[in-house]
Order: sequence, then C-alpha cells, then structure tokens
Amino acid sequence: MNLPTFLGGVHPPEGKELTENKAVEVLRPEDSREFVYPMALHIGAPCSPIVAKGDEVLAGQKIADTDAFVSAPKYSAVSGKVKAIEPRMVFTGAMELSVVIESDGKYTPAPTLHDILGHKPQPSEYVKMIREAGLVGLGGACFPTHVKLSPPKGKVIKHVIVNAAECEPFLTCDNRLMIDSPDEIIKGLEYVLEIFPEAEGVIAIESNKPEAIKIMTEHNKNPKIKVMPLKVKYPQGAEKMLIWSVTGQEVPTVPALPADVGCIVLNTRTTWQIWLAIEKGLPVTERIVTVTGDAVKEPKNLRVPLGLSVRELVNACGGFVEEPVKVISGGPMMGIAMRSLDVPVVKGTSGILALTKNSAYITEESACIRCGKCVEVCPMHLEPTYLDHAVRRRDYDDFEAHGGMNCIECGSCAYTCPASRHLVQSYKDGKAAVNAKRRKAGGK
Repeated sequence: MNLPTFLGGVHPPEGKELTENKAVEVLRPEDSREFVYPMALHIGAPCSPIVAKGDEVLAGQKIADTDAFVSAPKYSAVSGKVKAIEPRMVFTGAMELSVVIESDGKYTPAPTLHDILGHKPQPSEYVKMIREAGLVGLGGACFPTHVKLSPPKGKVIKHVIVNAAECEPFLTCDNRLMIDSPDEIIKGLEYVLEIFPEAEGVIAIESNKPEAIKIMTEHNKNPKIKVMPLKVKYPQGAEKMLIWSVTGQEVPTVPALPADVGCIVLNTRTTWQIWLAIEKGLPVTERIVTVTGDAVKEPKNLRVPLGLSVRELVNACGGFVEEPVKVISGGPMMGIAMRSLDVPVVKGTSGILALTKNSAYITEESACIRCGKCVEVCPMHLEPTYLDHAVRRRDYDDFEAHGGMNCIECGSCAYTCPASRHLVQSYKDGKAAVNAKRRKAGGK
C-alpha cells in the first residue's frame, strides 16, 4: 500500500517495542515532596508568579500568568504550601525562576474553570477557555494552543490535523493515549471544528501503530473527521512534513505558518487536553511520559503530575540496570541531553530516554566527503553540508541566504552523515547568531 509521505527523511531504528504494549501507569506520590514549576516556556513569554512564599495552594490552582499573548498560565498539580520562588535547574541545564511547592500529598482540588466562569463554555468562549487552561503544544515545542487557534484575519482554516504520527523513536505516550482514550481525543477535535466550521478533521497516524489506527477508526462516528494512516518515516510528525503528507500543500518558508495554507496542527495529547478543558473545566496539570532506553530496568509509560522530579520517574521504573552515558529529555533525534535527573517534568516532557554506552556511542567527526547524503534526506530541501561550512567560517549572512533559518533541526542529516559531522549543532549556532544579529538591528 502506498501511504502518504513526504520527500526526504530517514528510517532510524524505532525502539518502540520497549513500551508500545505497556499500559499507562499512574505515578501520583501521596507523601510530602517538592514540586517545581519553572516560569519559562519553550516558546513564548515567561510567566510571573501570582503566589508568594508561604501561600497555601490547591491542586489545579493557577500559580503564574502573564499578559503576553504568546504565553500560557501555569497551574499547580498538587495541594500544599509555596516553599520558595527561586531559580531552579530545568532539563536544558539552565536556571529558571520557579515556584517551588511542598505538597501535602492530598491533592485537594481547586475550583474548576467552569466554576470560575459560572457555566460550561460556548463555542465563542472555547479559545479563551483553552488559553486559561494553560494549553500548549504537548509534543515538545510548547507553542501556546490559543495562538494556533487564533489565525490572522482572512485566513480560512480547511484542515485541523491531529499529529498522531509520533515519529520520534522510542516514544509511545501518544500511541497509548489513542488506545486508552480515543473518544476524548475525537471529542477534543470536534470542539476545535466548532471553532472552524468550514474545516475537516484529520487524525494522522503512522502505520506502525495498527492498534491505535483500528481503535480510532472504530470510535470515530463523525463524517467530518477521518483517520489517515501515514508511511513510517522520520520526521513524518514535523508540522510542515505532516501538512504535505495529509494535504499535498507546501508551507512556504519562514515566517510562513500552517494557517497560510489553511491548516492547524495539534498534538494528540493537546487535543485530549482541549476536551478536558472544555468538557471538565480542568487545566493542564499532568501528562504521560515514556521512560525508556536500554539503561532503564523496566521501561514504562507513566501519567505523572507536572513539577515532579524526573528522578522519581526513573525510580518508578526500577532505576538503571547500568549507569547511562546519556539521558535525553524527549527522543534520540530531537531531544536534549540532560545534565541532571533532579529537574522537573514540564508540559513538553514527552519522554525520558536513558542510553548505555553501547547505544549512545558517537564516532569522532571527520572531514566532509561530499557524498550528498545529507541533501538527499533533508525534508526541507536544504544543502546541509553547505550550511555547516557557512557556520564554521562564521559567514552567517551566507547561512541565512541559503535557507538556514528554515532548518527544523530534525537531525536527519546528522543521522545519515558517514563523517559524523555535528550538523544540527552547526545550524543551531547559525540560527542563534542570525537571531542575535536581528535583535541587535532592532528586529529588522
């Protein structure tokens, strides 16, 4: 069967067999411990605390917010007392201002968003409710969902796509959510279609998830929604690749957005959370995390409260069979190597991947041999080796002129490079330099 896909991409080992058949287990500590809530988002303006040291808080109570449009509030997952407001380390290794809550183990609930609003929201109130619930893209980027659902004036949305591809190796949290909660995902999508009545819904799933495809298809009774199996290829779940596979449309280069081709793309968990916010009036306070890798004694999918230490997730999986040489927040292709396990689970923590020296071995860089493999696999149709050379000679104007800012940092080029060039790091450095130059020039 010729399934939809895109040009380029790679086929790394999947690694999903470690957890794809593991039902989600609930990890909900019922004794006193610290929960840490960083104020920064992956994408968007940081929040400011609206609680003070010594304040008593309830589970589901808002603890931070901002007036910035591109941001989302933060909620405590636990009841307890604010222990401190101070910088704490996050998974990137940076120190971020955080609200630290000492839980009481009781999870005493705060009033729901419905209680605060006074009624269940109407379609005209959905976007406001989604923003108030702290919803962001839960695939990893954490782009505020209400911004996606507020396209520029004149943009007609024709497709609302649920990104259920989960193409990143090892991760299975979205797959398990589809198997366990299909009706809620479909209902969440239906709520979004009420916002965009001219659109059709598409649940796009890679074909290596046959059980999820079967269950989602059987549970879908809405003629405006279809379940679309896709070819297994990385990075099938990247926004622009997914839009091409589903609709055949190409999203123009930066700064164009999916709305420019009539599309909105939402992560599976984000769609589920939309259902939870609108149907139940509950904010984002927990998520499913895949804890996996050959260093983990018993890989699992865990449903955990936000703010809980990553170390507790690893302990819940029996710890390590041997000391890992690398622990990654996310998957092996686009995840970020962690300096410590003593960092909190945040909204974008889709996975914790612990690798032994056998699976994390990286060869030394050697000279580029001009083989062209990176060009063949680049899903954005760039010339990775040229961009790498431009960055290494610090010619950032040339890097920008040849499309470097359009790189999605998927790692396909580095994966296929026989010379083990650190290509993605080069592009990150190049993009950072260009952005710094733009800021210096006043955003021009």
